Amino acid sequence: MDRILIIEDEADLAATLKYSLAREGFEAITAETGAEALRAAHGAGPVPSLILLDLMLPDMPGVEVCRRLRADPRTRSVPIIMVTAKTDEIDRVVGFEVGADDYVAKPFSVRELLLRIRAVLRRARPEDSGVRELSTPAAPVVASAFAHEILDVGRLRIDVAAHKVWVDQQQIYLTALEFKLLQTFVERQDRVQTRDHLLSDVWGIDADITTRTVDTHVKRLRDKLGAAGSYIETIRGVGYRFQLEPDE
Repeated sequence: MDRILIIEDEADLAATLKYSLAREGFEAITAETGAEALRAAHGAGPVPSLILLDLMLPDMPGVEVCRRLRADPRTRSVPIIMVTAKTDEIDRVVGFEVGADDYVAKPFSVRELLLRIRAVLRRARPEDSGVRELSTPAAPVVASAFAHEILDVGRLRIDVAAHKVWVDQQQIYLTALEFKLLQTFVERQDRVQTRDHLLSDVWGIDADITTRTVDTHVKRLRDKLGAAGSYIETIRGVGYRFQLEPDE
């Protein structure tokens, strides 16, 4: 059973979400503050399958909670959906920059939130057939020409369907967004990708704003890829390119 950690200081909303998730077969636990949430996520119990995180908490900003969750090896790869009344584009960008996988603005439909939860869980663990579908499908992810293939690309081995990646036969663990970013690079090998195109295609953000979202995630992805991180080249003033034999 998937375990969902709800970090929400509005007691009525937290109770509603917990009840709705339980009806759909999830185990839900709640935390009203950032400190309580971090204790729950990093404690001796099972690691949550997914975290719903409000940005406006009484003791610390939700983005700080997200940073701490991403900094801890135990919760680094746990999908995070930010749920917040802050609806400005820049707030959504900041959420993605610190490692959120999705963003839902209040007020929202509980059914829509449940669909998003299932979509994020599928992306994070698509091989798990235990994630039940609602009668209305979630918004489709952009189809990939490699949807059911295992790709051997240089030092990388990528199982697209299972969202698994190996570097020199050593499995590494990526968040759903990091995997989608890597998949996008590999599918567009040798083609320069601008930051705007990546923001649109990977994050679903279309905005004429300055953001470090792409740069932050590319750095994280390179660090995790280790020896294969050099495949992702920085094209100064433009963006990035995935190339097995980088230009000198």
